Amino acid sequence: MRSWIDHQGLKSKCKRYAVALALATVAWSALGVQGQTARRSFEIRTRRMDVDVDGAPNAYGPPGAKALDRLHNARYRGRRNGEIVGYLTEDDNPGAPVVQGPGDPYPGYYISQTAFTDPRRTNPRDLLRYVDATKINYVVLGDVARRRGARDGDFVAVYSRKTGRSVFGIVGDDGNPSGDEGSLHLLQALGYPFHDGVEDSVERREIVVRFYPGSNSAPGLEPLFFHSQAELDAAAERMGLSKEFANEKY
Repeated sequence: MRSWIDHQGLKSKCKRYAVALALATVAWSALGVQGQTARRSFEIRTRRMDVDVDGAPNAYGPPGAKALDRLHNARYRGRRNGEIVGYLTEDDNPGAPVVQGPGDPYPGYYISQTAFTDPRRTNPRDLLRYVDATKINYVVLGDVARRRGARDGDFVAVYSRKTGRSVFGIVGDDGNPSGDEGSLHLLQALGYPFHDGVEDSVERREIVVRFYPGSNSAPGLEPLFFHSQAELDAAAERMGLSKEFANEKY
């Protein structure tokens, strides 16, 4: 009986979240329509694009675990002695990872975090607080994009000159000044046969990111947060954003 009640409670929570997201998207869409003619954007062609797996429940784990990436890549700029930025650590012991419990997707694995978080979920140990790199297209916010006004949570459109594919996404993480990183889901959506963050990367200047500064921040409105790419795509389209790119321009 208890499992049925828990299941019904979960379904109820999911429905409430879906309704809240729909209402928020409508409000954001109204702003998008009002400002569509003046929607500012800029484009950056990356030098390369490495795979970011942060936010995925199986991103990092204890030695020997079949995680998506190596532990040293969870440190700032991949430096072995750098600050740990890819997963949570205990407050009183910065070197000790916070691990998932028995009710989480990967018990014993580390809780991987992203810079952009769900404003409705305030518990840092809640995995749903973070952008899942295996489910959502996201890019990493670099210094150049930040100076031009981009912020965590902003919408983006990303294009691959090699595959000819373009997709919507968000700015989901930071920590790499170059900004030459994208989520595993993003690179897969662009047509790259990548599987993890260990070795996979785009090594040529063939990825173009169009940033829409301020597209997910407005007075009185919480930023939109997405747990599925379909929700993100629908919101971007309602706001009148474009993922069309002219190949000859690049």
